[in-house]
Amino acid sequence: MPDQIIRVEPGILQGRITPPPSKSDAHRAMICCRLSGQTQPPAGLGKIWSDDIKTTWNCLDLLLNNDVSDPVELDCGESGTTLRLLVPLAAALNKPIIFTGHGRLPERPIQEYIDIMRGHGVEHARPEKYSLPFSTCGQLEAGVFYAPGNVSSQYISGMLLALPLLEGDSELRLTNKLESAPYVDMTVETMSKFGVEVQKTDWGWSVRGGQSYSPADYIVEADYSQAAFWLTAKYSGSRLDIDGLVTESVQGDRAIINLLTDFASDKTAFEIDVSQIPDLVPILAVAASLTPAVTRLVNGSRLRLKESDRLSSTEDALSRIGADIQQTEDGLIIQGGKPLTGGCASSHNDHRIAMALAIAALSTQEGIEIKGAQAVNKSYPDFFVRMRELGGKCHELNLG
Repeated sequence: MPDQIIRVEPGILQGRITPPPSKSDAHRAMICCRLSGQTQPPAGLGKIWSDDIKTTWNCLDLLLNNDVSDPVELDCGESGTTLRLLVPLAAALNKPIIFTGHGRLPERPIQEYIDIMRGHGVEHARPEKYSLPFSTCGQLEAGVFYAPGNVSSQYISGMLLALPLLEGDSELRLTNKLESAPYVDMTVETMSKFGVEVQKTDWGWSVRGGQSYSPADYIVEADYSQAAFWLTAKYSGSRLDIDGLVTESVQGDRAIINLLTDFASDKTAFEIDVSQIPDLVPILAVAASLTPAVTRLVNGSRLRLKESDRLSSTEDALSRIGADIQQTEDGLIIQGGKPLTGGCASSHNDHRIAMALAIAALSTQEGIEIKGAQAVNKSYPDFFVRMRELGGKCHELNLG
């Protein structure tokens, strides 16, 4: 299927918008929900599900209903979260599974799980040069596990979701500093709502075995990651009210509120550590481009392992529309406040790049043609519908 190209014109958005449900919260709530025996999804997901959320729900169906000894294939699509949260769960439930995926997912890290579970009763296999297909079989055994914190916090979340199901008690110890810690906090909080507890320690987490997930009335929160696009549009002059955000949320991306407030100050230089908020980087780069200051986004090397090499793709996309942006080894440097001309840029099949370009287009002189705009289906399928409802001038180009 050819890439979808959507043109977004300069302009101002106006009205009220409620961001979609948090994809991160939804993944975790769905897993806890199904492990508790509930067959209906948690509340708050709405009628339009993103590709990643559909993938997790479908994979849970196959995983939990698999009572045969032969391996079952779970197609994780392009969802790294689905893959990493379900691998240890399959091992804890002693389900032989072959995990597959598409897009860039087969190139993203998974070796760490082989190292984490080594010596605990599970056998894994994967191709020499790729992560997928990744097979797992055997009963995961309780004990002491060692996990890196600087590759993906999803390894930590996946293990925490699975370890309470084992017969014995376990310890999960970090081998280095944890990045994206708010996502682990979200996992622990969601588990507690379903009656499962883990204990934070100086070295990681202590997990009591033999626990059971209990049914709960759970409502998935609105997503600060997606709200960041509308909040940045508001920062750039649109007249928007963003509804539905939980003020006390543990979502790390709620940091966007304070970051945009800081951008509105009289400072001429900013340095932002993005190690805990990697998903905000594309839209933060847009906001920085619109701010008359020098902004350095640092400690973001893990962004090279996302749906795209997100440092390289953000630099490429924004430089093509007139931004003064340069990537470093672990971040970006943006010389902001210069006019954005607009033009044509690729999403690099990355949903966050596509949406960041759409918001940037509002402040350009000529508008932007976004190639690969269909990438928004991964997390926000009706993004462009909502943009048009708010007065945005965006339409698909018919190149036939």
